[in-house]
Amino acid sequence: MTERRGEQTPKTLLITLTGKDRPGVTSLVFDTLAQFGVEVLDIEQIVLRGRLVLGLLVSSPRDWRALHTRLADVAAGLSMTLEVEQGSGDNRHRPQGRSHVTVLGTPLRSAAMAAIAGRIADTGANIDRIERMARYPITAIDLHVSGYDPDKLRDILAREAAAQGVDIAVQPANLLRRSMRLIVMDVDSTLIQGEVIEMLARHAGVEDQVAAVTDQAMRGELDFAQSLRDRVALLAGLDVGAIDQVYDELQLAPGARTTVRVLKRLGYRFAIVSGGFSQLTERLAADLDLDFHRANELEVVDGRLTGRVVGDVVDRSGKAAALRDFATACGLPLSATIAIGDGANDLDMLSAAGLGIAFNAKAVVKEAVPTAVNVPYMDAVLYLLGISREEVVAADAEEGITTPAPPV
Repeated sequence: MTERRGEQTPKTLLITLTGKDRPGVTSLVFDTLAQFGVEVLDIEQIVLRGRLVLGLLVSSPRDWRALHTRLADVAAGLSMTLEVEQGSGDNRHRPQGRSHVTVLGTPLRSAAMAAIAGRIADTGANIDRIERMARYPITAIDLHVSGYDPDKLRDILAREAAAQGVDIAVQPANLLRRSMRLIVMDVDSTLIQGEVIEMLARHAGVEDQVAAVTDQAMRGELDFAQSLRDRVALLAGLDVGAIDQVYDELQLAPGARTTVRVLKRLGYRFAIVSGGFSQLTERLAADLDLDFHRANELEVVDGRLTGRVVGDVVDRSGKAAALRDFATACGLPLSATIAIGDGANDLDMLSAAGLGIAFNAKAVVKEAVPTAVNVPYMDAVLYLLGISREEVVAADAEEGITTPAPPV
């Protein structure tokens, strides 16, 4: 088909093909484009439940109508739908202020996504791309957003997350998200389920007294260092063998081993810092092959706890200092660190890190930290780092590790 008199050849063509996915679709399309010598300017392709959406922006040949006809024949042969839109120039430059917005829900309801998309639209930003990171046991969606400052967007979406009952993390779309990083985790009620000092107190018969003080300290109502000394004093006389029993009782947070295993494959470094006790954290670090650990040391004399700690208490400022020390040891800036915690004594550490994550945290922490994960699965952190569940399952399978299949 020849160009009509007076008709200008468009500069670009936006080609969209939709329909049932099958092997060879992309190959057929590119074979057809090759016959016309066009230049590929942009391309995106997604498959959702067996349905393919393929979008291409290409330079327009002089006889673009002939290309349109040929592509229509290809689409008809594949029982797919074709749209060809004329353009006047190259693909638009994506504006500054690019972010990854990760949304977690159990379940993730359409009303929540509508509200989040609405808040993004209100800022004038654009959602350039949407990817599913996981669908089981939680749903995780990653939105590529451009056109608005990530810090301001984080504040706006943190409020919407609270209103919608979902978790949202906003991170700048830069190389840091793909680089080797250091993760520093709190231990009690974060890496492990429960509080070690309460487990020791159970063996000493003072669990209720210790638990009441722990709750106040984690809510930020008491000075942590003094509250720790008061609680440890109640353990005076406890046989040191109780520490071994408590260690055997420890239960990791669901997904904790997966998180460590996957990220260590990628070169991440790991540390734990705890207001608990080195007699347990040292063994925990060895068990998980972690790089660093820091905690308080219980004083032991003649095989029994004295009710005192040795040296300075690892409190709120001590945890932040540990984060800085570990980063220095790794040769990393603080911007390349991730901190995860749940209590008020984690706040300085969470604020100092490049990414602070409140994990199933107390209210005072969730209010102060814009990134919160309120699902009980530690490996949800992987989705915030751009790692999909499918990638985790595939990597585990190569090592012979079986992952439970999601329900159909």
